[in-house]
Amino acid sequence: MERTEKALRIWNAGVEAVGGYAATKAVLGDIEKPDQILAVGKPAASMALAALEHFGTVPTLVVTKDDHAGDLPDHVQVIEASHPVPDARSLEGGRALRESVEGLSTDAHLLLLVSGGASSLAEDLVPGKTLDDLAQLNKQLLSQGLDITAMNAQRRKLSRIKGGGLLSHFAGRKATVLAISDVPGDDLNVIGSGIGVLPVTRDFEATAQIVASNAHARAAAARQAEAEGARVIANEEALHDDYQAVATALGPRLRDMPTGVMVLGGEPTVVLPETPGRGGRNQALALALAKEIAGAKGLTVIVGGTDGTDGPTQAAGGIVDGTTWGDDAEQALRDADSGSFLEKARALLVTGPTGTNVMDLLVAIRD
Repeated sequence: MERTEKALRIWNAGVEAVGGYAATKAVLGDIEKPDQILAVGKPAASMALAALEHFGTVPTLVVTKDDHAGDLPDHVQVIEASHPVPDARSLEGGRALRESVEGLSTDAHLLLLVSGGASSLAEDLVPGKTLDDLAQLNKQLLSQGLDITAMNAQRRKLSRIKGGGLLSHFAGRKATVLAISDVPGDDLNVIGSGIGVLPVTRDFEATAQIVASNAHARAAAARQAEAEGARVIANEEALHDDYQAVATALGPRLRDMPTGVMVLGGEPTVVLPETPGRGGRNQALALALAKEIAGAKGLTVIVGGTDGTDGPTQAAGGIVDGTTWGDDAEQALRDADSGSFLEKARALLVTGPTGTNVMDLLVAIRD
């Protein structure tokens, strides 16, 4: 369908504009060659690749999600770990990051590349805490419908490397932090639970910079919409609430939407039942919006995680219109099994890993 294809082009333009490779490459011109590169998060491999192509061979450690390593040079040490619930490899990754920082000389320049997902992918626990404690905390946080700021505040309490802990072990000359933001307000204290935060008191030169964010993605999507000849009706960070509340608020806006495009960003939350089905916050929101726009003509909505994954699934989100809602949809929402329903309806958004992570992106188009 032409409308759906146009919506996908707009959504993809937003994601591609904040790709880890492109966003990192764009800011490297004024940065001196580092002695060590550390990259952690879902887009860590794409960020590291940009740095290595710019600087040449540099000792590099990448800690990322399973199947997100991409094509990195052979000399790069890669540790893949679990997301959104950490595993033993997460502890290996966190320990390797800390030991790499501790091993640098006093004249070293460290390039630290930070992105979303680091909270789960890398951890070095405070004494007395175990992997079981960490996994239990993450499962609890994920089920409670908390936003990312609240979750990461709790995660930092168990960590030796979050909240500025990692760079507190740095005794070198200079640290440069480049971050892709997956949090509201682009707060470095929240991204990856603050794994890239600069210590308050330090004896080294330091800079920190946000290289990509949800606002950048929305702006690129809006530009693509205009290039497609569509009027941009809204460009807002408006998805920060429980997914049902977001759907209820957006429903009237979508049903009454004139011809044009809405571009919305943020990160909805979901409270999970004790035994959830298959899906994630974007699939849940997509299905809830399908209910709101049931029967609407000429309207398509795409909502997905910009990293290409949504919860513990292979889908990024959903693509819905006035015909998507149907039998068993209400039960699927109650069971947190939106992914199963959307798959049967052929309404899943599947992109694979995108090399970035700037929260979620919604594109609605009416013709």
